[in-house]
Amino acid sequence: MKTRAAVAFAAKKPLEIVELDLDGPKAGEVLVEIKATGICHTDYFTLSGADPEGLFPCVLGHEGAGIVVDVGAGVTSLKKGDHVIPLYTPECRQCKSCLSRKTNLCTSIRATQGKGVMPDGTSRFKCDGATVLHYMGTSTFSNHIVAPEIALAKIREDAPFDKVCYIGCGVTTGIGAVIWTAKAEPGCRAVVFGLGGIGLNVIQGLRMAGAEMIVGVDINPARKNIAEKFGMTHFVNPTEVGGDIVPYLVNLTDGGADYTFDATGNVTVMRQALESCHRGWGKSIVIGVAPSGAEISTRPFQLVTGRVWMGTAFGGARGRTDVPRIVDWYMNGKINIDDLITHKLPLERINEGFDLMHAGESIRSVVEF
Repeated sequence: MKTRAAVAFAAKKPLEIVELDLDGPKAGEVLVEIKATGICHTDYFTLSGADPEGLFPCVLGHEGAGIVVDVGAGVTSLKKGDHVIPLYTPECRQCKSCLSRKTNLCTSIRATQGKGVMPDGTSRFKCDGATVLHYMGTSTFSNHIVAPEIALAKIREDAPFDKVCYIGCGVTTGIGAVIWTAKAEPGCRAVVFGLGGIGLNVIQGLRMAGAEMIVGVDINPARKNIAEKFGMTHFVNPTEVGGDIVPYLVNLTDGGADYTFDATGNVTVMRQALESCHRGWGKSIVIGVAPSGAEISTRPFQLVTGRVWMGTAFGGARGRTDVPRIVDWYMNGKINIDDLITHKLPLERINEGFDLMHAGESIRSVVEF
């Protein structure tokens, strides 16, 4: 069949809107019509050439929602007409990682997913007969995709695609980092570095968890008002703090925060986040993706004295299990997504969405097909 897609033919080049050939689903696979997709910084990270796993040409996009069009042989959990969110972190429920209940990092298709192909080692996309690769197993910048059954979360049919597509990454990553990774408790004190699409959802997660103090740190003063709307209690602009921000935050949080979250991808900020934790029990969660080759460092004393440095992927959420629950939270008014969708664009203007993100003018731009 034919499908329209925004294709990254090379790094550092604008996406091109083209018509692709898309093969149908094979055994264990599902054909999905994507209705809406968010534009995430991770997509730009790959497009910029900084992603060590970036491969071209490919169809980017990993934050989508749509409707099942067809299923391949052996698919039992989905049928035509089901509404779904593609998962870049699948959940097979059978591999060692899934069965351990200690991680959400399913390993069943990781090897092929990282190579831009389906589990059988081939791509379903072609352009003029030449192979175009998949991205993160999702490729939601295409109007139609083929994805493994285990990489699709079935959701309720009354949920709006243009809102819940954001749950495919940003919402789940931010809220999940609080709920499932940090396991923040009522009355805690927390600091969130970076008030973009991820950081605001971290703040939202902390509010849900009952945090007593939520400090937002960002060099963009325009983020203050919306962060307060999502639950931030204190705003700190590092450019307005005289000297080192770490002692300032330690003093503000009465000895250091119980939890800190880096949503910037900046390794210097990651160190500041760790060192802003409370001695003896503070946890610092790394969410942001750093450039290829970047390394983090701190004095061993920071860890010996009880601080914990940990990372999270997809907020620790188990996709097929937890994503439908988060959709329910949105539909029941427990979380706010509407105010985070600041721009909507047709596919033809997808590159404008990246421009808005770089300029700091958007929280999340959504492309509707």
